[in-house]
Amino acid sequence: MNDLTKYLMGASVAFALVLAFSFSKTVAGNEDKKPHRIVFQLTTPDTAAYRALTRQLNNVLAHWPDAQLEVVAHNKGIAMLVKDKTNVQPEITALKAKGIRFTACENTLKQQKLEKSQIVAESGFVPVGIAEIVARQEEGWAYIKAGF
Repeated sequence: MNDLTKYLMGASVAFALVLAFSFSKTVAGNEDKKPHRIVFQLTTPDTAAYRALTRQLNNVLAHWPDAQLEVVAHNKGIAMLVKDKTNVQPEITALKAKGIRFTACENTLKQQKLEKSQIVAESGFVPVGIAEIVARQEEGWAYIKAGF
């Protein structure tokens, strides 16, 4: 092998290393910049789970401030959004102010004979909670089952 060949081989290896390092830094740098969208399904009547969920939502926002988060409450989890039953009203208000979307299932309201006026003002409504969750997943949202 002559000196020119050795030089070109060394330069090629160095160039390949620089490219690999640059690519890995670009990918790693973009990891936190990609949009994070998470839908949380809440079906439990456990008030301790409501407190845990509000902490988890705050933790996600602390890590990914621009994350899009939605809580879909249905079945017995609707109690988190019922004015007279919720134990986390101040937390819901604060989280809504940070952009988190809370939605109550209208099917559940009918089944439990609840009126929309009984639901906290921070909540929106969806016709079918399960359908909302499925639609979000089909849009590429991550899914988390809230509760213990």
